[in-house]
Amino acid sequence: MGEEGTEGTVHLLCLAASSGVPLFCRSCRGGAPARQQLPFSVIGSLNGVHMFGQNLEVQLSSARTEDTTVVLLVGLEELTNIRNVERLKKELRASYCLIDSFLGDSELIGDLTQCVDCVVPPEGSVLQEALSGFAEAAGTAFGSLVVSGRVVAATESWWRLGTPEAVLLPWLVGSLPPQAARDYPVYLPHGSPTVPHRLLTLTLLPGLELCLLCGPRPPLSQLDLQFLDRWWQPVLDPLRACVPLGSRALPAGFPLHTDILGLLLLHLELKRCLFTVEPSGVQEPSPEHRRRLLRSFYTLVTATHFPPEPGSAEDKVEEAAQRTQVPRACYLVSGPEEPGTGWRLVAVQAGPRRLLLLLSAQCPTHALRGLATHTLQALSPLL
Repeated sequence: MGEEGTEGTVHLLCLAASSGVPLFCRSCRGGAPARQQLPFSVIGSLNGVHMFGQNLEVQLSSARTEDTTVVLLVGLEELTNIRNVERLKKELRASYCLIDSFLGDSELIGDLTQCVDCVVPPEGSVLQEALSGFAEAAGTAFGSLVVSGRVVAATESWWRLGTPEAVLLPWLVGSLPPQAARDYPVYLPHGSPTVPHRLLTLTLLPGLELCLLCGPRPPLSQLDLQFLDRWWQPVLDPLRACVPLGSRALPAGFPLHTDILGLLLLHLELKRCLFTVEPSGVQEPSPEHRRRLLRSFYTLVTATHFPPEPGSAEDKVEEAAQRTQVPRACYLVSGPEEPGTGWRLVAVQAGPRRLLLLLSAQCPTHALRGLATHTLQALSPLL
């Protein structure tokens, strides 16, 4: 799989490793799918470089050869043992909406953080109780409520799904065109890479979907309107309050400093995050620009200041020995570091939580850490 950018257009090309046959090519320009496709001559050249490097046991630096790259909707066996290329190309079409959403300017950030994008509903406990009861009545332990690709509530078994499926499933639901109900076959990269599960989705309100991950049962016809009303009609008002949370992530009226233009809160142990660039009515910079600033800042601080969470016992011992050297906060000024100019970006970490803030130019640099620490304390009970 290779990528090439031409005049702001990004092309994603997937080739069969053994034969070089193009499986699909998706293009994106300005954050949206583009009709412009790679010429066949370019595809042939990329394949030639791939085959040449393969013969010399050299791999392209931009290649993505892991089998799980697009395994969510096509089984691992089909990707590693291609028997019928044309059939595989047809099956891969089911992945196009998901792939295009990764190439475009998504409002989500789970692809970068590997944490599940979440929102905080005003009456979370009420929705959690209704969801758990509904999932049990439907005969599955895996259920969630998803608004615009973000998880509102989920059953314990759903939260125990591993990475990347816990990130990909709600992202998939958010990338698909609106539909009243779906019965969608999905492969789980870690849980079940060769045998598909069924992802059942039911639209409760525009933008708000009920998701169930299950086996052969229940049939979609069993989840009729009468069955849905029994569980969800009593909590209709809390459901309605979730719909606006798609872009804001936080409940209406949650107190945030007026200088905050965007925030990313991560719980590194739970692998969940809250991400919004619309906490207030300030117009500049644009939401797209804010997302780019926070994504770039996250990449910077993760690579240079805040190391990844330790995994093995040896890593934890080494991390404990170096704990005194790990910074607790850092900041960056985008543009001139003068009062009233440039954007401020600050990151703080306390325990398993890490907070990144994008702040207006009016916020003085000496106040950044105090503001970020106070905001983290206010947000911690939510995640």
